[in-house]
Amino acid sequence: MTRAPIIAPYGAWESPVDARTAASHDGRPEFPAFVGDEVWWTEPRPAEGGRRALVRRRADGTAGSPLPAPWNVRTRVIEYGGRAWTGTARPGTGPLIVFSHFPDQRLYAYEPDVAGAVPRPLTPLSPVGDGLRWADPQIHPDRGEVWCVLEEFTGEGPSDVRRVVAAVPLDGSAAENRAAVRELSDDSHDFVTSPRLSLDGRQAVWIAWDHPRMPWDGTELKHAAVGPDGDFGAARTILGGPAESVAQAEWTPDGTLIAATDRDGWWNLHRVDPATGEAVNLHPAQEEFAGPGWQMGARWFAPLAAGTLAVLHGRGAQRLGILDPATGEQVDVPGPWSEWTAALSTQGTRVVAVAASARSSFEVLELDTCTGRTRVIGAAHHDTVPPEFLPDPVERIFTGPGGREIHAQLYPPANPYFAAPEGELPPYVVWVHGGPTSRAPLVLDLEIAYFTSRGIGVVEVNHGGSTGYGRAYRERLREQWGVVDVEDCAAVARALAEEGIADGRRLAIRGGSAGGWTSAASLTGTDVYACGVIKYPLLDLTGWAAGGETHDFESRYLDSLVGPYSEVPERYRDRSPVTRADRLTVPFLLLQGLEDVICRPVQCERFLERIKGRGVPHAYLTFEGEGHGFRREDTMITSLEAELSLYGQVFGFTPPAVPVLELTK
Repeated sequence: MTRAPIIAPYGAWESPVDARTAASHDGRPEFPAFVGDEVWWTEPRPAEGGRRALVRRRADGTAGSPLPAPWNVRTRVIEYGGRAWTGTARPGTGPLIVFSHFPDQRLYAYEPDVAGAVPRPLTPLSPVGDGLRWADPQIHPDRGEVWCVLEEFTGEGPSDVRRVVAAVPLDGSAAENRAAVRELSDDSHDFVTSPRLSLDGRQAVWIAWDHPRMPWDGTELKHAAVGPDGDFGAARTILGGPAESVAQAEWTPDGTLIAATDRDGWWNLHRVDPATGEAVNLHPAQEEFAGPGWQMGARWFAPLAAGTLAVLHGRGAQRLGILDPATGEQVDVPGPWSEWTAALSTQGTRVVAVAASARSSFEVLELDTCTGRTRVIGAAHHDTVPPEFLPDPVERIFTGPGGREIHAQLYPPANPYFAAPEGELPPYVVWVHGGPTSRAPLVLDLEIAYFTSRGIGVVEVNHGGSTGYGRAYRERLREQWGVVDVEDCAAVARALAEEGIADGRRLAIRGGSAGGWTSAASLTGTDVYACGVIKYPLLDLTGWAAGGETHDFESRYLDSLVGPYSEVPERYRDRSPVTRADRLTVPFLLLQGLEDVICRPVQCERFLERIKGRGVPHAYLTFEGEGHGFRREDTMITSLEAELSLYGQVFGFTPPAVPVLELTK
């Protein structure tokens, strides 16, 4: 018998999606790879201090985490990290695993099948804090080395740093001796990533770029001959440049070099001649076959033994396909998954990957290309709340200023047991992704369901500057950060109100990192929103650019997002929320990790000083042990409940069973 829904205001609905449930499912598995017939990957552990655990799935299908807490498999290279582990199978003795341990950033070797084995260090501690860091490791057993990206700090400043391709001996001789690490490339470039050795061992390629470019602006594919002693010969650029982004390069089993480059306006795959640099597009399409290089070791394509390629491709969301480089023919892999992450790995005819859908969380999948069968092999999705409490998202294209397209994803309120009073429209929150050179994926997110199941709608805006829609869409934000992103979010919010989907008097905006910037810039630059949530934000462009208040990787990011500081200092001043604090009139919640070296607490403190005594209701919550982005379960619970309480106080409802957030003026 169907029961009649309870009539209650939007926002006051009771929900089975509590903050603890949402927090415990935050994060996703990352960087799966084959180790012999086994598959290994890392998984988040919010309840264990936010560490990343290494997971082993044996050939018989059993899985477990061989390294208990406090082992934390995560690298801090460029602060956003990336692939932090690698492994190789050894007949008779079991796998050898090499990983970066987050607390000290050393590389460790681990032999899980050797009785009594514990991880042993391969690299030394840094004389400059934790300034020896390693990413994207690859074991070369025949050479007795693991190759990786080395990030080495030489002083106390955030830009006192050098990066090279390096080889670390597996015998442990470098554990106390920095000189035992062989540097394969020179440090003439500010950034290097993705060293790849050809199967015959005679050639190597890697990707490099320099300030002020970011990796999606322009990179160079470097090539060098590899001598019998393992040293690199003279390096030369064979592809890329200041206005061409090479995102990934790989050698195929037959020695062909394949690279993803956006020279035609989209990241497409090209066959590259290492001798001449001639590049032939394998499958010309107005789709992305790669993405922005926020992490070291991302893989959007991977060679298969038969000469084909496993590829991710699409506009907006990327899907998994198999591409034949010889013919250009491409076939997509069937299945319910709509979002795939840049973490492909192959062995023979098998592919492992991580994917999710609007109704399932990120899972580890294995595809057998011979049978076409895809199956879940790890981090399997299980419904922790009844599916009827989840929103049914809708992809939308809105119209912005000048008629430009704005991509967005709409998550309406959903709760089968409740309905709003007749005539009431729901409040909506605009969610702004980080980056800003990034994109919000359309996947099951229990943080979103935490709000929608209570009667609060969510719309994720992939504003101009987002990835997935070609270089031209991405470059709409060039020198327009704080303008285009703010306008696009406001246009979507206003459209929802005009269409009668949202209550135009109860609109909010929230975001973290670059999304925190856009949220703060929107609250100080428009009258669209009744309140906002600002998480680990950038608030003072001048402090970031001229005051050194960030890390090296993004220290020149604003050159493209705003313009060179030396040429347009007034732009930095005029767009910054910290200098427009007098325009802020609506309540807000500010959330900040105290160990954040990307968007530092000092910017929040400066912003709060500017609004002191102005009578604007607000709360400022800080969290020990948290950096850029929250990983700990207790932090996420506190943040979600505080956010809901803010909406209740501003929008006029009482959320059940949520502590009241104290707002000060």
